[in-house]
Amino acid sequence: MAAALRHVGYEDRLSLVDHLTELRVRIIVSLVAFIAATGVCMWQNHAVLSLLNRPLDQTVAHGNKDPLIEGARYDQAVKQVLLSQVVLMRQLASKSDDPATRAQAELVARRTAQAAALTPAVRARRPVTLGVGEPFMETLKVAAYAGFLLALPLILYQVYAFVLPAFSPREREIALPAMLGVPFLFIGGVVFGYFMVVPPAIRFLQNFNTDSFDVLIQAQPYYKFVILLLAAMGLLFQIPVGILALTRVGIVTTRQLSKNRRYAILVIAIIAMVLPGQDPVTMTLMMVPMYVLFEGSILISWLMDRRDRRRAVAAEESAPGEQDASSPEPEYATIDQD
Repeated sequence: MAAALRHVGYEDRLSLVDHLTELRVRIIVSLVAFIAATGVCMWQNHAVLSLLNRPLDQTVAHGNKDPLIEGARYDQAVKQVLLSQVVLMRQLASKSDDPATRAQAELVARRTAQAAALTPAVRARRPVTLGVGEPFMETLKVAAYAGFLLALPLILYQVYAFVLPAFSPREREIALPAMLGVPFLFIGGVVFGYFMVVPPAIRFLQNFNTDSFDVLIQAQPYYKFVILLLAAMGLLFQIPVGILALTRVGIVTTRQLSKNRRYAILVIAIIAMVLPGQDPVTMTLMMVPMYVLFEGSILISWLMDRRDRRRAVAAEESAPGEQDASSPEPEYATIDQD
């Protein structure tokens, strides 16, 4: 396996068997990393599920009309009444001269306090499972998605290491920074989506038209929505990599991108429409970072173009001087004029 993962240069020529062997080994390494990461996430599935369920915590504070939450609020109101009854019964026991009345009042106060202590707290709803095996299967699916996310940097490195030898030195200069930025941008997109996109989207969708529906959250659609939304944000954060690669290779120019901003906005809107969460809140939250990344990519591309122009001008200015310094002085023949 170590021999199959040896460094391959651009000038090296490998046989088909060598390429297939290297590909097989890199696939095995990626699968092992994915399985190991999935195992870790399955081991810590409570922490992973808690992270995914955390956006639901905001539904309680924003007046969600989930029937179970409303039932819990009613229980809390009853608890306050019971606690007030405890206070009244203990006051009655302290003021009564009859030992039997005091004992009866203390007994009622103690039992009322015990009943109040059993009242469930108001907390955000957790996703509902319907099938017998659904809790296990959903936990396994979530662990697999989370494991893929953790193993993604290593998987991308294996893909990059396999493809890079086919690039020329000039193409490698462009591909190297781009490929190194892919995992960091993906993780940045996932983090941005988790904190900035998912909570407002869940809050809007779970509180929309709640007077007409009993709002319950099923586990499979909820986790699918959240995971696909996070994956989409991670992929959308690759916009700078794609734009910089296109401009550096020469397929498009920075000037063309600047002049066609209106078409870029249209494309961004279409992409937001086909991604998970077609509601206006989610679409807006996805379009804004996409457009910011597009403008930032144009700015970075313009700065790199200006740097290249300066280098070209500096090279042209230094070339004549170097040529004069390196060329020998001409020899002039002297003609004797008699």
